[in-house]
Amino acid sequence: MTAVDMKNRTTERGQYRRPDTAGRTAPATPGAGTGGRVTVAVYAEDLILQTGMIHQLRMRPEIELIPDAEADRAQVSLVVVDMVDGPTVQLLHRLRRNTSTRTGLVVGFFESGALQTMIECGVAAVLRRGEADQDRLIHLVKAMANGEGVLPGDLLGKLLDHVSSLQRTVLDPRGLTLSTLTAREAEMIRLVSEGFDTSEIAQKTSYSERTVKNVLHEVATRLELRNRAHAVGYAMRHGLI
Repeated sequence: MTAVDMKNRTTERGQYRRPDTAGRTAPATPGAGTGGRVTVAVYAEDLILQTGMIHQLRMRPEIELIPDAEADRAQVSLVVVDMVDGPTVQLLHRLRRNTSTRTGLVVGFFESGALQTMIECGVAAVLRRGEADQDRLIHLVKAMANGEGVLPGDLLGKLLDHVSSLQRTVLDPRGLTLSTLTAREAEMIRLVSEGFDTSEIAQKTSYSERTVKNVLHEVATRLELRNRAHAVGYAMRHGLI
């Protein structure tokens, strides 16, 4: 959507505006602001939300607002909405395709069912609009620029419950985990770490020796590991066994 399109549709819900920063100087290095500032693109669903957000950010020297034509090179994209609806989800999915930009959501009302949507859309941080004073906004932006995530305490608790439920109801019955190893792979590598050879691992796990060899070979190939010792070291360093 062009800047002209946005100006013609500012009163429509779900049509997102970016900051009018044509008069500002754009940095030469993509993704990096001048003077170490964080480059930010703002997407708001109406003029009032846009004006308020731009006013908060423009006052701070740590922030460089990105003009519409260069929004894709921003380090941080801030999406400001009343609630997570269809147009918001479409925008979040589009922003996710830009892997060099992290997306934060400033939202008026966050339904519990929107948590799954937030995960699927790759949102890195959430701030409720009622709590979005200048200091919290700057903290949010700087945290995302540093690769961190920010969530309200209640949403963090719901996220952990969601992950736990996913592990228990979906992954466990299939012998899978959220880690890079399945439960079977982790068990076999644990036995390798304890000094058992292929035949002993087969006996303890009730698999054939061929299956044990295939599983360990698959792990080494997938994770680009040189041998079993390397696999054990990898699993221990990442807390997988």
